[in-house]
Amino acid sequence: MKAFITRQIPEVGLQLLRAAGITVTAHTEKRELSREELTNACLQHDALLSVGGGNKIDAEFLNTCRHLKVVSLMAVGYDNVDVDAAKQLNIPIGHTPGVLSNATADTAFLLMLAVSRKAFYLHNTIARGEWGFFEPTKNLGMELNGRTLGIFGLGKIGATLARKCRGAYDMPVIYHNRGRNEAAERELGAEWVPFDELLHRSDVLSLHAALTPETKGLFDENAFAKMKPSSIFINTARGGMHNELHLLKALQEGRIWGAGLDVTNPEPMDPDHPLLQMPNVAVLPHIGSATVEARNGMAVIAAQNLIAGLKGEPLPHAVKG
Repeated sequence: MKAFITRQIPEVGLQLLRAAGITVTAHTEKRELSREELTNACLQHDALLSVGGGNKIDAEFLNTCRHLKVVSLMAVGYDNVDVDAAKQLNIPIGHTPGVLSNATADTAFLLMLAVSRKAFYLHNTIARGEWGFFEPTKNLGMELNGRTLGIFGLGKIGATLARKCRGAYDMPVIYHNRGRNEAAERELGAEWVPFDELLHRSDVLSLHAALTPETKGLFDENAFAKMKPSSIFINTARGGMHNELHLLKALQEGRIWGAGLDVTNPEPMDPDHPLLQMPNVAVLPHIGSATVEARNGMAVIAAQNLIAGLKGEPLPHAVKG
């Protein structure tokens, strides 16, 4: 059996694949594969291990490569996959949930704290030679203790962030999900609220939901207009969930206080984007899962899913759709 991988992955995952007798071919160039290149490569392999969300695994691709026994994603999100088409073709789709909860929650926590103290912007003032005369009323941030944390999508990552915020800053937690997370309500005292109330009450609003037709572009000018002028918006989920022009306008007009982004819309962000120059904004290049522990764990799960699919066995972590 042969597997094609769209990126170099940690050695621990490759070792599992080789130990299972799978011949591995990896795309090693530092560029995205074109659609034609990906299709042609997959036509010569039995399985695909797709890293990140850059490649669209849509109905056309799946029908052309209907011979694939499994598509294993080294990612949690699967908004780049036509899951319904895969089901119709009996191609199982695997992903890597859970293993990156700590790393991604840490990134959201980092952004929250960096925005609250204008840390990225003030760091850059040193590089520009602007660390000069002390002004007691200039470049003031805000303290987070006791402020309300709002979570849109209280799953594993959101709950991990909530624990950190409760422990560090005694932040009350409110959330909005399609369904209730009763375990988090019991453990964290989290309160389910309607979407508009989440916007109105959150001092820090952090996104941890999947990108779906319902959540795409949900955080637009109407949503930002309902938030507190003192609130911080955090997105470590998917850039497609917020409208970046509307976010910029909300910050410029003082409708919200600050924003921290690990995901942008589009990605990568233009280096001249005005958000990068704002004092109360912190942007990272989609590094939510960028720890040794998380990436190794993702590689292991992705390899396990692929091996199971090639054996015709149920995937340990299959996308349910």
